[in-house]
Amino acid sequence: MSKNKIALVTGGSRGLGRDMAINIAKKGIDVIITYHSNKTAADDVVAEIKKTGRTAHALQLDTSKINTFDAFFIQLSSYLKLETGQDHFDFLINNAGTGIYTPFVETTEEQFDEMVNIHFKGVYFLTQKALAYLNDGSRIINISSGLARFTFPNSSAYASMKGAVEVFTRYLAKELAHRKITANVVAPGAVATDFGGGENKTNEQKRKVVSSVTALGRVGEPEDIGGVVAFLCSDDARWINGQRIEASGGILL
Repeated sequence: MSKNKIALVTGGSRGLGRDMAINIAKKGIDVIITYHSNKTAADDVVAEIKKTGRTAHALQLDTSKINTFDAFFIQLSSYLKLETGQDHFDFLINNAGTGIYTPFVETTEEQFDEMVNIHFKGVYFLTQKALAYLNDGSRIINISSGLARFTFPNSSAYASMKGAVEVFTRYLAKELAHRKITANVVAPGAVATDFGGGENKTNEQKRKVVSSVTALGRVGEPEDIGGVVAFLCSDDARWINGQRIEASGGILL
């Protein structure tokens, strides 16, 4: 039976979530990831984590469907009891998400609602449901975006939800303090992944603009972010609480 600490990373099958999950495992933490639809990619991440000597498991979850959360946690609890003999875990990383790049004047109510459900409502209520399964002294790490601090056109709906998550995180840090649960935000800058149609990976014009306004002179890569999240899961980060940590290479300083 595992006695190691356990992390749950939503959206852990690709991009930033994949790198977070692998880096967390390298800290000696067992990992559960969720995936939306790509089970093959999720299984690949599980296999990578197992190479580090940690246990890993993948569960399907659509973080925009709040009415599925109870069933998800029953599944999670069953796995944990089988693996560890108890149904609690130690780190919740709210990473899952999608992006839209649409001008404010063209953003539809449907697109707006999708962003609310995935990036704010889903995070809010998944965290609420998770509290019954989180150990005292746990860590909650919410993933925001540099776009909550600076503005690039066509991201108003997505960025607004990330702004909401940042405020929410400070409330978590205050209201969960009696259980010694910390809550922090990691806010990546522009990162070259498939997120939002892969703009930061394939749009050369945007990549040049981002690089030109970033102190370190390039677009971020997934491996620039995962280690920051893993650090927040370590004992060295125990006194960090209610903070926003931007990992952007110094964009728009």
